[in-house]
Amino acid sequence: MKNWVKLSLFYLGDSKKNRIFRAKRWNKNLEKVTHKPIFTEEYEEIGIIKEIFGPINLPFISVKAHHKTQINSNSNYYVKIH
Repeated sequence: MKNWVKLSLFYLGDSKKNRIFRAKRWNKNLEKVTHKPIFTEEYEEIGIIKEIFGPINLPFISVKAHHKTQINSNSNYYVKIH
């Protein structure tokens, strides 16, 4: 069964290929979300988490976006975990 997990992220901007977020809070157990889809609060899939990098406590998250969805820097984001 898949569970929804809320990610507390702040949108920083776009790189050449990905959208970059910074974690406001982070649980080290979430490192397994790499290569999983990420969704908005409305459960619209915005892309795939490609990489988690930087400081362990508050990492950066790189997302390969499917399309140019409008990103609100204060939105909540979700990922499904088995």
